[in-house]
Amino acid sequence: MCSSHSERPGSNRNGVDLPLASPGVDSADEGSTGFAHHGLLDDSQESATAILPRDLQQKTATYDYAFEKSLSHAEAKLFYQHHQLAAKGDSPASPIFTGRPSTSHQTANTTPEGVHGLGLGMGLPQSAAAFVPGGDAVTSELSAIYRKIKDLLDRRSKYMALSLQRPEDDPRNKPEWQIYPPPPEPAWHEGKEYEPGNVGGPSDMAGGKRRKMGEDIGEDFDVAALEPVPGPASWTYRLDGNSVYQVYESDTAADEDKPAVHIPSLRDFYMDLDAVVDVSTDGPTKSFAFKRLSYLEGKFQLYALLNEYQEIADSKKVPHRDFYNVRKVDTHVHHSACMNQKHLLRFIKSKMRKSPDEVVLYRDGKHLTLREVFESINLTAYDLSIDTLDMHAHTDSFHRFDKFNLKYNPVGESRLREIFLKTDNYIKGRYLAEITKEVISDLESSKYQMVEWRISIYGRSIHEWDKLAAWVVDNKLFSPNVRWLIQVPRLYDVYKSSGMMENFEQVITNVFQPLFEVTRDPSSHPKLHIFLQRVVGFDSVDDESKAERRFYRKYPIPRDWNTKQNPPYSYWIYFMFANIASLNNWRQRRGFNTFVLRPHCGEAGDPDHLAVGFLACHSISHGILLRKVPLLQYLYYLDQIGIAMSPLSNNALFLTYDKNPCASFFKRGLNVSLSTDDPLQFAFTKEPLIEEYSVAAQIYKFSAVDMCELAKHSVDQSGFELSLKKRWLGSNCGLPGVAGNNVAKSNVPDIREAFRQETLQAELSLIDRYARGSAPEEQHALAPGLLHTVNQAAIKTNQSPSFKNTNKA
Repeated sequence: MCSSHSERPGSNRNGVDLPLASPGVDSADEGSTGFAHHGLLDDSQESATAILPRDLQQKTATYDYAFEKSLSHAEAKLFYQHHQLAAKGDSPASPIFTGRPSTSHQTANTTPEGVHGLGLGMGLPQSAAAFVPGGDAVTSELSAIYRKIKDLLDRRSKYMALSLQRPEDDPRNKPEWQIYPPPPEPAWHEGKEYEPGNVGGPSDMAGGKRRKMGEDIGEDFDVAALEPVPGPASWTYRLDGNSVYQVYESDTAADEDKPAVHIPSLRDFYMDLDAVVDVSTDGPTKSFAFKRLSYLEGKFQLYALLNEYQEIADSKKVPHRDFYNVRKVDTHVHHSACMNQKHLLRFIKSKMRKSPDEVVLYRDGKHLTLREVFESINLTAYDLSIDTLDMHAHTDSFHRFDKFNLKYNPVGESRLREIFLKTDNYIKGRYLAEITKEVISDLESSKYQMVEWRISIYGRSIHEWDKLAAWVVDNKLFSPNVRWLIQVPRLYDVYKSSGMMENFEQVITNVFQPLFEVTRDPSSHPKLHIFLQRVVGFDSVDDESKAERRFYRKYPIPRDWNTKQNPPYSYWIYFMFANIASLNNWRQRRGFNTFVLRPHCGEAGDPDHLAVGFLACHSISHGILLRKVPLLQYLYYLDQIGIAMSPLSNNALFLTYDKNPCASFFKRGLNVSLSTDDPLQFAFTKEPLIEEYSVAAQIYKFSAVDMCELAKHSVDQSGFELSLKKRWLGSNCGLPGVAGNNVAKSNVPDIREAFRQETLQAELSLIDRYARGSAPEEQHALAPGLLHTVNQAAIKTNQSPSFKNTNKA
């Protein structure tokens, strides 16, 4: 959807016109073409190179051969005339050709030996605009674009600050936060001293016992150790008329309708959303963003060419650390598909062999044993195979999300899914808990792989939270390698059609009321209070490719949304955001951990979903549609919004692997990580996350440093406690650039971190400069010795200067 051509044909394809404006911004006004606008041709020259009227009127975004050819002739004639003038010793035709005194090598602003100067100044658009006639017009248009971008970034900052989704807002990232059960002590300490007693990662158990990682899962957890739970709070909450839970400091404040925090209304949210969409669809802004992204990708490729061997040398100097033993977090994986097919097959066969007469299902008024269930589908344990299970997503699921959802049913039978892959069933999810412990055992044995499992709360009943919390706590599914996200499927239309609820407000009540109850008084739901300490955020899931038909000019409030039509994506996300924001402010005040919003976004469907994700979400999953919206992609880069990408999943469902933008996003500097999504449907090996990395490395030609940087991104995006992140990445991991990098833990060389941070700071400094509307005189001062001057300015403002390699080979 993005094109390298601007909306005015030829104005940016001209060899002389290109330096006159920043990348992506057209310098010519409407009705002007080529060089005449800039005064490069006099009247006689202009008449000699006149363009046919039919070509002058071509103003579409498509390529026009006649127009381009006429421009190329004009360009050739201009350069010929300039050459003739130069040969005669006359002055050049334009100030852009004015010579500049050569700089001696002794006085030149050169970078030190061993440093490659891809610094802040590379690609800056201001120098040409300061030299040529019409520079003020260019600066004005550029400033307008940058002001729009800065305004959008400010809007996102407002939403993130309000909802307390920033890392510094979460009490679990404070030094006093205690993790129970405690994680194993590291075998290597900061002084690189090795303690053999810690091999295998034992952790303290209740009563002073210890367990080895990968064995006796959950035996170091004791509910009594977390009692008594905190008492009730003096604050209260109520559901307002717009179906948003508001928090009040007292009953009096509630009666007077004075909430403790002001949540943006649905109207305010859609006004902000429209502002994001309007800018993202603006022609000049799209062209500008596309050029900046192309520049970022090219800059990384140049950096890689210059510094590839230096990075390899720096990595080899790091003892004990390589890709296999840096921490990696699977930032997007669904719990009911967390195992691979072979593992599930082996588990089902073992249950058929060991306990065939156990009653596992109650259906049609009678109890059924496991043997009777398999007899009803004419199968035996011997008949089962990978092909019989038929849970892998093959070519028949491409662009068929309905078929993909059926793959969750073993042998195509929903009753087997209910028995083995559900938490709320006749056996209270015991089989799923057992296979979950087996997966946790594999994770702990690998030591360096972590997961954030997504588990469902449907919103069908207000008791779902208590049942899920009891399943986790009673089965002791606690591990230092595991955290949880709650996914809320967007299935209101299904519930309404089946008569389960009257309006959309009931879904909101069922999802959020128990959370406000347990925040006010943890003793009302003690197991839920314990479980929530391991929950890091919320997800919103469903098929994004479904068409969203708008039946309302103005959306009704959830209480009045009583049709069978499912609310649009933006409507779902707003009410999740609004209630999470209110809940987070209360939980932070009480010292409880807060939650972030990390939905599926941009996998398919309307690209406007990405605008919703930019405005209201901490990070997103998939995001492959960003390739079609350059401005949003640029915004995601500027704010370093996390994107958990799953190329193998996309390859089976929506986008073939070779077209996936993951590698392009990574090169441009977006905050991307790799995740597995559904190992049960997509993976073949016992370590699906390593499989995801290995395929990406082979297809995209990722280096070892690239892989370690992706792994570092996954830790940064994750919701694990800051104390653990410091152990995995270094004690200063919260700082940007080299200051926050510990190559001994992340295996990412400082030169790579310096490049990334410097490039980002260069883009942000451009926004600050042009959003303030700097005068051409200031830009002119930046032109000579550009790299040195900007670097000095960066040093004065505590920004990262041109990177240099501190670890010489």
